[in-house]
Amino acid sequence: MTSDPFGTLRRTLWIGGAPWTGKSTVARLLADRHGLTTYHHDERARPVTVPDGDVPAAEQLTAAQAEFRERFERALADLRGLTSPRPVVAEGRALWPDLVAPLVDSPDRMVVLVPTELFRQHQLRHRPDAPAIPQQRTRLTRDRMLAAEAVRSARAFGIRVIEIDGSLDPAGVTDVVAEHFRAYL
Repeated sequence: MTSDPFGTLRRTLWIGGAPWTGKSTVARLLADRHGLTTYHHDERARPVTVPDGDVPAAEQLTAAQAEFRERFERALADLRGLTSPRPVVAEGRALWPDLVAPLVDSPDRMVVLVPTELFRQHQLRHRPDAPAIPQQRTRLTRDRMLAAEAVRSARAFGIRVIEIDGSLDPAGVTDVVAEHFRAYL
């Protein structure tokens, strides 16, 4: 078990998953509703330096996974030093099930959010920060592979996967996540 002098890791609720699924929004809403402390890993970590462009998606996937492992160690250091009297909800795309599972007493302390393909296509058409196509086609393929790997890993550890299909607004997704975390809120 990783050192946890203030017990923060034991009380943390984890939200991982793919880009553009609302992890940050859900964590913020959950914290507002239930008096939790939020830890936004993607904001705290340096920008992802995974190669883009003409690098094959499989190589990008491997590089992303290696970087996520490194970034996770920094997240643990941040969280171990956090002395909040309230439980923490940590979110970020680098918070992978295979990294979190050894730290938690129950797989119910984590959820993984992944977009359906239709929702991903919707996001590409409507989000202002969506990558330009065809220039970022390889990045999109990598993100699909990352989502598939997150699902595979979550299922291997018995961690719940919530597919984001656009049928629920952020508050509705937060309701689903809150119900999942009910025993810890």
